[in-house]
Amino acid sequence: MTASPRIDFIYLSEPDMIRAGVTDMAACVDTMEEMFRLLHHGDYRMAGANNNSHGAIVLFPETSPFPDMPKATADRRFMAMPAYLGGRFRTTGMKWYGSNIENRARGLPRSILTFVLNDPDTGAPLAFMSANLLSAYRTGAVPGVGARHLARPESRVVGLLGPGVMGKTSLSAFMAVCPGIDTVKIKGRGRANLEAFLAWLDKTYPQIANVEVVDEIEDVVRDCDIVTFCGSGATGDPSTYPTVRREWVRPGTFLSMPALCNIDVGMEAPEIRKVLDNTGLYDAWYEENPKPVHASVPAVGIRFLDLAAEGRIDRDQLEDLGEIVAGEAPGRRDDDEIIIMSVGGMPVEDVAWGTVVYRKALELGIGTRLTLWDEPALR
Repeated sequence: MTASPRIDFIYLSEPDMIRAGVTDMAACVDTMEEMFRLLHHGDYRMAGANNNSHGAIVLFPETSPFPDMPKATADRRFMAMPAYLGGRFRTTGMKWYGSNIENRARGLPRSILTFVLNDPDTGAPLAFMSANLLSAYRTGAVPGVGARHLARPESRVVGLLGPGVMGKTSLSAFMAVCPGIDTVKIKGRGRANLEAFLAWLDKTYPQIANVEVVDEIEDVVRDCDIVTFCGSGATGDPSTYPTVRREWVRPGTFLSMPALCNIDVGMEAPEIRKVLDNTGLYDAWYEENPKPVHASVPAVGIRFLDLAAEGRIDRDQLEDLGEIVAGEAPGRRDDDEIIIMSVGGMPVEDVAWGTVVYRKALELGIGTRLTLWDEPALR
């Protein structure tokens, strides 16, 4: 018997994605935890000969002889981020990522994202999705996985730099795994962003009784149980990245860094635990970029690799979150240790959460069914 050559797939708009559960942060954290176990055991593939690349990126020049070519601005890029994930997921997918910080002046998000999910055997599309929420929630969920294993369970105080989308989803994930959080300290650049965040916080987490807007990064970090830097900005000069200074960090703090971040010499000390969300991702970045890599890839985990290359820290200090999640390395060992985790973001996360949302959409009959072809014109 010959299978039908007809190929259908479903289109999921942003409202469809919400109805299918894309904003269920607790479920997203659990899904990311499952994904990290698969990463640790090697049941995945990403781009590049190393199978660990973040993706393929198109950047624009500062100047060009072509008057219609876009010019470089902060965070102006296009990126294709493909991956395969095994286990119960066993799907492939690709996020298509367009970003320009000047979008905000147009009333648009900084990044506009779509995601296609594919059958890993035939390559046929299963779904085409609006992906801003997909990406935002999977990004925030990874700090939640880190906090589940590396923060003190009784954590109460969160310090947040950058009250944007990533700040909201990171805090949502912390709330999912540390429900005793009752205090948030926030630093932002613009009043409008701060006011929008404060309104969201009041509506979403009324149990957070203490909210303090601070003016300095030091105040974000001091006297916190969990600290996260979620601000966007220009790369190129690591001295301009927000920096964590050892003197600000009290014993027992968990620092989750999904955005630009640097550290001072005190934070280089071996007693400060340094965790990467996937060691292979950082090795791929290091292989693919000019040195020092932190100038072009602002994740603090890349700073760790630059320091190791300079002989200032031992590469053996660096730990892998997947190994911790899999139970093959310790999570938090005592109430006093300081742990800083770098969050790089990976397309396998989009595949994991995209697959869960897609299957829920099928179960609930959500989405618009589209036809690629009844029969292919060429075979």
